[in-house]
Amino acid sequence: MIQIHTDGPDSIEPIEPLDFLVVAPHPDDAEIGMGGTIAKMVNQGMRVGILDLTTGEPTPFGSEEIRRAETIKATGCLNPTWRGNAGLTNRELVHTIDTRKHIASYFRMLRPRWVFAPYFHDAHPDHVVATDLIEAARFYAKLSKTDMPGERFHPERLYYYFCVHLRLAVQPDWIVDISETFEQKLASIQAYESQFVQGRPTEPPTMIDRLKTDAAYFGNLIARRYGEPFATKEPIALSSLRDML
Repeated sequence: MIQIHTDGPDSIEPIEPLDFLVVAPHPDDAEIGMGGTIAKMVNQGMRVGILDLTTGEPTPFGSEEIRRAETIKATGCLNPTWRGNAGLTNRELVHTIDTRKHIASYFRMLRPRWVFAPYFHDAHPDHVVATDLIEAARFYAKLSKTDMPGERFHPERLYYYFCVHLRLAVQPDWIVDISETFEQKLASIQAYESQFVQGRPTEPPTMIDRLKTDAAYFGNLIARRYGEPFATKEPIALSSLRDML
């Protein structure tokens, strides 16, 4: 059975450093924003982690037990190397020195080369705070002479995925072809039945219909069936043009 680590960064057993860590304000945000890319990276043999900052509860049709079961099911669709929950409070996510050090401790223990955070413009206060917190935690993770667990560490890059509550005309910096893993992404999202099925309108376009449309739109921009968009604040470094579509 898939395990969701919930005991805090201090209790993480030593593991091989991650290639990527996707940090999400709530369970389901990583799946919506970049579930296809997560599955693709895993299928390519990369070590991928997901860190949910909160449980996402309370919600109208969910509970702590339901969301945990749904998260386990969704995780099984994507098969990441590691998944954990930071235990922060949904609807009350606040960027403080303590929460900054808490997330930085995960970076120090998991040592991801790249970190993915929610896009920085959003209507959801938790998402905005989460991104600000992740950016600061990335810097704090490299500090010496601190009580944070683990050795000092600085993730090489911080990138942004789109899981926003605004109707933005997104202008991504790059798009990942997820044509081969879109069904895995879709299954991982549908695992959160309390969020995306129960109580939702059944007349098209449903939320699932809109997710398909969005993925097809971004796929069309790169002449592929499905795509996921990403953004960056720093230039992307390339060692070769061979992998560009």
